[in-house]
Amino acid sequence: MLDPAFTFARPHCDPPDGFAPSLDAVSGTHPGGRPLQALFLPQVTETFAPPRAIFWEGDKASHVFHVLEGCLRLYRIMHDGRRAILGFSYAGDLLGVASRDIYTFTAEAVTPVRLKRLARHRFDELVDNSQDLRSQRLAAICNEMTAAQDQIMRLGRTGAHERVATFLLDVARRTGADAVAPVEIDVPFRRLDIADYLGVTVETVSREISKLNRDGLISLRGPHKIILRRLGRLCDVARMDVDEPREVRGTGAHLRLVNAHQAASAAFSM
Repeated sequence: MLDPAFTFARPHCDPPDGFAPSLDAVSGTHPGGRPLQALFLPQVTETFAPPRAIFWEGDKASHVFHVLEGCLRLYRIMHDGRRAILGFSYAGDLLGVASRDIYTFTAEAVTPVRLKRLARHRFDELVDNSQDLRSQRLAAICNEMTAAQDQIMRLGRTGAHERVATFLLDVARRTGADAVAPVEIDVPFRRLDIADYLGVTVETVSREISKLNRDGLISLRGPHKIILRRLGRLCDVARMDVDEPREVRGTGAHLRLVNAHQAASAAFSM
């Protein structure tokens, strides 16, 4: 049986959202004021084909980027050569806001990507001249820090089944904010990417996805499409620990997943 209805509610801009299980490249929007993205409107649109990198870890942080379309993987290379994926960036995200002298990770196209760039000195000049934009920049940096803290908590305190379920819910939230079950999501990355992000093996990712499929919580449609069919159950599986509050929202069969920032931890609502 499918959950009759399920919506993803967007968080308030203050405090920053702490739900996303990734090192989020944050959107930077702000109610009642000009969003940071508006600074990029005069810039030329660029296109990158996968797997081309937008910038590399260790490069001089000379620009800030606004993603218009597509998906990027954000990763670092450890001393022993292994790759650690920090997160994924989608349309609407800003990249490089928190970077100062150098980029601390590589941003690589997973799908064809369209974006605009703005020289960092010009970005800082425009932001510094506006109190509202300065507040947005601070919120964006805090958002990245919160997301990094959340990822540390997940990798240290959750099992593989929770990580996979959380990942699928986050993809749904990031790529289609308001949705009614069943929700079809596009997962353009390889399972190796998911494994490197979740800190598990490819075999573990495949096993957990197969189990969710057998249990009827999801179904698979081709190599890159997943349908989330029982979002309430999937949300139960994704719970990080007993300290994370779960609240009833609405009436009847309506379920709501609310993103809230509470002591740098995600809040799942059902």
